[in-house]
Amino acid sequence: MKKRLLSSVLVLVCVGIFCPALSAHSANDPAPRSGQGWEDRHQLINRRVAETGPKSQIIFIGDSITQGWEGSGKEVWEHYYAGRNALNLGIGGDRTQHVLWRLENGNLKGLQPKAAVVMIGTNNSNGEDNTPGQIVDGVTAIVDKLRTELPDTKVLLVAIFPRSENYSAQRGKLAMINQVLRKTADNQNVFWIDFGQRFLNKDGTIPGELMPDYLHLSEKGYGIWAEAMERRISTILGDTPVKPLVEVSASFSGDWIWTMDTPNGETSAALILKQEGNRLTGRFSRDGTRWLEIEQGRVDGDAFSWIVKRDRPDGGAMIYRMSGKRVGNQISAVATTEMDGAETKVEWVAKRK
Repeated sequence: MKKRLLSSVLVLVCVGIFCPALSAHSANDPAPRSGQGWEDRHQLINRRVAETGPKSQIIFIGDSITQGWEGSGKEVWEHYYAGRNALNLGIGGDRTQHVLWRLENGNLKGLQPKAAVVMIGTNNSNGEDNTPGQIVDGVTAIVDKLRTELPDTKVLLVAIFPRSENYSAQRGKLAMINQVLRKTADNQNVFWIDFGQRFLNKDGTIPGELMPDYLHLSEKGYGIWAEAMERRISTILGDTPVKPLVEVSASFSGDWIWTMDTPNGETSAALILKQEGNRLTGRFSRDGTRWLEIEQGRVDGDAFSWIVKRDRPDGGAMIYRMSGKRVGNQISAVATTEMDGAETKVEWVAKRK
């Protein structure tokens, strides 16, 4: 009886003293990665954090899929998050332990964001690297770290995206992890969002137009991500929801800023366009105070053409024939006019405001 009691006491002592250490594993043990590329990216993030500081309203935390907002997702990011002083804290190849280390070593210093978007864990799921339970521990540790360091920040925990073109053991592993991670949300400080089904065809395959390598997102894939979160993000920030990029980019209508190199240097001013079917109208600002009305404006798909006329000091008018193409929220064009009997062409660009 005494031996049994002693054994029970020893077990309790072991549980109370040693189990926390024994529960540590690679997924929740903060660790940096080796390699100059990783270190350079980490230091770049720290510099951006120092520059933006408390002005940043949103931070994105993750791996290469998050870092990809600066690649394939660049236009989508510009549309939804640039005006909100968002910061990208993603590093390709990172696992939960690497993110934990970064959060302890400068990535959060001086920040006071209203929202933190977290999507991490897919790199921990390779083979037998980590079990589903360990990956849950790693992601949960990141959420806990954010809640401790940034108590006024709302955490938006995004379900780990599906991967692999077809059904696979790894995709199933991620599904199991997500089933448990959703329990992390309290809908007060931590919110859960899962839209992984939007990356799948009806037969369960992943279309290449959304994930070219069946892991990383295309521009269209980033559009799905942004649109799926926008209502929640807007609620957290207390601002007006951003219209879907597909609605904005499908038309020339809106406010633009045009830029042109002139003999006096680079000039930028406003451009206001309105598209109605194939008809294009608007005003082209010369210097912020004088406007040129667009005439004979026509749209053919993403291509356009129009004419603007400018009065000459000695009478008459200079006619500028402008044409070009819109790609998303950017315009590349050429202005052609006649000067001193010779045709002159000047390239210009515009970016949606």
